[in-house]
Amino acid sequence: MTDKRKILWKVFLSTLYLSAFTFGGGYVIVTLMKRKFVDEYHWIEEDEMLDLTAIAQSAPGAVAVNGAIVVGYKLAGLAGALTAIIGTVIPPFVIISVISAFYTAFRDNFIVSQVLEGMQAGVGAVIAVVVYEMGAGIVHGRSPASIGIMAGAFAAACLGVNVVCIILVCIVIGVARTLYRERGKTN
Repeated sequence: MTDKRKILWKVFLSTLYLSAFTFGGGYVIVTLMKRKFVDEYHWIEEDEMLDLTAIAQSAPGAVAVNGAIVVGYKLAGLAGALTAIIGTVIPPFVIISVISAFYTAFRDNFIVSQVLEGMQAGVGAVIAVVVYEMGAGIVHGRSPASIGIMAGAFAAACLGVNVVCIILVCIVIGVARTLYRERGKTN
């Protein structure tokens, strides 16, 4: 098996596994993708993963699928993106199909409703870990500007500013910082 085929197979199995056993949405799967592709496989650097996560969160659509697309594309181009999409979409499709077939039985089942309620608490904890790890990565970078942007975005979100506005402002700041740095290199 060629190297690209091995990578595509690992991307497929990894995204399939993560998608099948992740509850709580895209922010949870992003942390697990980081553990798999950064910490375990060492295919992506941590800073790169933060950038890919930002792209996934900024793009329209489900964060989990967007994250899989950008990671798959980074690793193996268009074939990697398509492989990651398929691996990410199959488990929810199967699960939703099964649940829809037995919806009335699940809807009124006390045990199922309690399991789902317990999973909500676990999801909250996992999202807290995501926030901590991403914030710690920025703080460890020791860039006062990045820390200021992070703190400002957090404060704006707490004050109820629309997330789209926060993302757009952060994009403008990021572009301005990049252009300023590039300008400094050429002078």
